[in-house]
Amino acid sequence: MPRKPTSHRRPWTAKDMKVLKQFAKQKKTQRAVAQALGRTPAAVQQKAFAEGIAFRQRKRRPAATRRKKK
Repeated sequence: MPRKPTSHRRPWTAKDMKVLKQFAKQKKTQRAVAQALGRTPAAVQQKAFAEGIAFRQRKRRPAATRRKKK
């Protein structure tokens, strides 16, 4: 059975929001913010969207140059 995150349903504090905005300005990834806050990347993504905060998008290779999965 999967374990629940330790921050399950923990409210967002003013400090959390400050860190979220600071990391977004620094163009950090959602995964990096999630690790710093002890939350899941999905929780960070949802909160950022609700607050109108944009994160750096992953750079993806064009479809023609991607490796095929085996």
